[in-house]
Amino acid sequence: MSRIKDLRKERGYTQVKVQMMTGIDQSDYSKIENGKRYCTFEQCRKLAVALDTSMDYLAGLTDEKKPYPRNTRNKE
Repeated sequence: MSRIKDLRKERGYTQVKVQMMTGIDQSDYSKIENGKRYCTFEQCRKLAVALDTSMDYLAGLTDEKKPYPRNTRNKE
């Protein structure tokens, strides 16, 4: 999950900031970031939105960091 950590640092966010943006508990987020815990689908979605990327990028399915166009009907 180094992509999550790398994106967080690129954005200048702390783990606490990501926790505030996503609602993911900071200790859970730390475990996700360090590869000690997998994130759920919902957590992955929230992280992708907070870090302005796609779930595919977080999962390593693409090297394109730019997110897909967001659906404006389903605002978070």
